[in-house]
Amino acid sequence: MSGFWNDTKTALLMAGMMGLCLGAGYLLGGQGALIWALILGGGLNVLAYYFSDKIALASMRAVSITPQDDPWLYSTVARLAEQANMPMPRVYISPAAAPNAFATGRNPQNSAVCVTAGLRQMLNQSEMEGVIAHELSHIRHRDILISTIAAVLAGAISYLGYMVMWFGGGRRRDNPLAALLLIILAPVAAMLIRLAISRSREYEADRGGAELAGSAEGLSNALRKLDAASRQIPLPVSDAQSHLFIVAPLAGGNLSRLFATHPPVEDRIRRLAAVFA
Repeated sequence: MSGFWNDTKTALLMAGMMGLCLGAGYLLGGQGALIWALILGGGLNVLAYYFSDKIALASMRAVSITPQDDPWLYSTVARLAEQANMPMPRVYISPAAAPNAFATGRNPQNSAVCVTAGLRQMLNQSEMEGVIAHELSHIRHRDILISTIAAVLAGAISYLGYMVMWFGGGRRRDNPLAALLLIILAPVAAMLIRLAISRSREYEADRGGAELAGSAEGLSNALRKLDAASRQIPLPVSDAQSHLFIVAPLAGGNLSRLFATHPPVEDRIRRLAAVFA
């Protein structure tokens, strides 16, 4: 059922992206620009569906690893994926010092798990297993497509607002109120996309990860460490991408705190404690 709702949300997000592109095209150039807006909207949707995972990984400068590069990490992902009866995802390591992790891809057959160098250094094996199991749970529940598409579309919507503000030309002068509304609403729409990614997905991934790992202790301890570190070490990502990660990163922006997509870590740990109670 979670997969069905995530697929439905993804379709709605992509339809919304097309509508916003058409609206921006009309404000920028009137009816004559609608065909170009249609092409742009279609192109952005194709880009988001097929390449959003590559964009997310590239933004983190993540590098794919083999069993020889990190035998324990690779074999742990393989073992947990086999236990979950799901395809083996690609494994990536980002050089970022901030400890964090995320999963991405359009489906379980085309998925990837990425951990940062900071995470690899900070956590012990039990804690790492908990984090990996959490990310595999996101993949199994098909959370990853909507998450990565939302990151791409949130950035694109904000960019459309800036385009209207700076390149509105004659159309903006003819209808300043409509252009002003788009400038105001585009960032709001980006935030709504992020809020469409329910906080409950993190609770479900925590529960599924604890069950897959066979214990809630490793993930609980990892969340405590990551929550403390995320308040101290910035992660070089935009606010639009913060929902991808296992804990909300310190990305340098204030809006991500106002429109948080992650539930409080204390609540997550409390719920985890009840999994094996």
